[in-house]
Amino acid sequence: MRLRDLGVIAEATLTIGPGFTAITGETGAGKTMVVTGLGLLLGQRADSGAVRAGAPQASVDGVWIVPESGPVVERVHEAGGDVEPLGDGRAELLVGRSVTSEGRSRASVGGRAAPAGVLADLADQLVVVHGQSDQLRLRSGAAQRDALDRSGGASIAAASTAYQDAYARARSVARELDVLTGDRDVRAAEAEHLRSAIAEIEQVAPTPGEDAELSQRAERLANAEDLRSAAAIAHTALSGDGDEPDVGVLLAETRRALERVHDPALEALAAETADLGYRVADLAQSLATYLADLDETGPHELAAVEERRAALGDLARTHGSLEAALALLETGSARLAELEDDDDRITRLAAERDAAASALDSAAAALTAARTTEAERLGAAVTEELRALAMPDARVVIQVTPGTESAAGRDDVAILLAPHPGSEPRAVAKGASGGELSRVMLAIEVVIAATDPVPTFVFDEVDAGIGGAAAIEVGRRLARLARSSQVIAVTHLAQVAAFAGNHLSVVKASDGSVTASDVRVLEGADREAEMARLLSGMPDSEAALTHARELLGLRTQPD
Repeated sequence: MRLRDLGVIAEATLTIGPGFTAITGETGAGKTMVVTGLGLLLGQRADSGAVRAGAPQASVDGVWIVPESGPVVERVHEAGGDVEPLGDGRAELLVGRSVTSEGRSRASVGGRAAPAGVLADLADQLVVVHGQSDQLRLRSGAAQRDALDRSGGASIAAASTAYQDAYARARSVARELDVLTGDRDVRAAEAEHLRSAIAEIEQVAPTPGEDAELSQRAERLANAEDLRSAAAIAHTALSGDGDEPDVGVLLAETRRALERVHDPALEALAAETADLGYRVADLAQSLATYLADLDETGPHELAAVEERRAALGDLARTHGSLEAALALLETGSARLAELEDDDDRITRLAAERDAAASALDSAAAALTAARTTEAERLGAAVTEELRALAMPDARVVIQVTPGTESAAGRDDVAILLAPHPGSEPRAVAKGASGGELSRVMLAIEVVIAATDPVPTFVFDEVDAGIGGAAAIEVGRRLARLARSSQVIAVTHLAQVAAFAGNHLSVVKASDGSVTASDVRVLEGADREAEMARLLSGMPDSEAALTHARELLGLRTQPD
């Protein structure tokens, strides 16, 4: 992770790596800015007050190593970004965030600009952050229930999935039944309207394109005399019903004249003339048929056509068009059958609702039972962890009680702490001091990590309010947690930092007017000196250095 102009940090690069990384430094050097920078990468609210004095903007860039497939990469692709495969089932994801001194914020994911909300979505899959004042895993009933569910692993996951399926089914049937019963009058009115409309359309019985066909026929009937006169004149000219010679006679005479002589050219013309004669005869026959058809029609047929057109016109005006009326006839029948089946459907759905409610009750009871069993185990395991964290008399109780039904179940989950023998267990956020709360939170995460490891934990002074043997055990537990997760801890205690495999120090320098901080990797004598400073405030004290070496030796000892 690279920080630029963030708080007192002008520019710093943190090489964190796997395992347990401790970050230390003098008060005011900017240790918390490291957590602030990480928070920006996780989509938290950008504050212009975090921009270094005199700088136009602060920026944070980070590289995550993530699985090459899965929800993280899917979300990156949805945002238009991409990852760089590393060839071993893992991939490199670049993320960035900047905030200007005016408060404007920009984010990038996988090389593409993206809303800060995308970073927050990724954070849900990648990191759990525990701050100094807001122990996020313990501050709400929902978070405590989630912690219990994580601890339960596959058994609670299976019961939860079965419950969610039953819950969705019950809600779906109930909604459908509510629609049927609640809109009964509306649906009855719709059915009556459809019944009437379908009966009207069926009575008229229109056919597609009938209105256009009738329009043409009406126009023809209205002009019947003109049509008859034109056809008769044409037929006479072709077939010779009058005194004048007709076309057919003239063509026959032409053909005979050409056939009297024997000339190939005239013989060809005679053949063409004969063909024209046949065609004229056919045309004359067609005109005769047309005239016969006109003779069979009369005013009564025109009246019938106009009456039919009026009926079709009424349908078109009622439904918008004749095509719409035909469409209603096609689709309305199925809808009417559905509406007329309401009573039977309500009876069937009521039976389905009762069955779904019974299945939901069973699934809820199974989920409650799985949570209750896990609550006893988790409470006992966390209590055992607290004994090692210098809280030998503390007792943690995970309480599962009936709650409001939701997609997460019917249970309220509360984590209770009895810090002393004889004391009544109280809500952990109310019954624990800051140091005790930190240790309870750490104990819970250590226990849960055995069944549901988180990729990265960030602890911001989780050791606040503790010291001595308790601090050593906190460091030991952070190291144990780092066996399955990446752990980053900002600490002011040498006892905690001693167990880190990677030790970073935020170093402050001042020229009298501008303060800037840098981050250094500590090894060997430099790390011993920082540990001595944390212990005594004197990095070169022999006694403190001896104590520092003794603490560093604890990391290699078995648990």
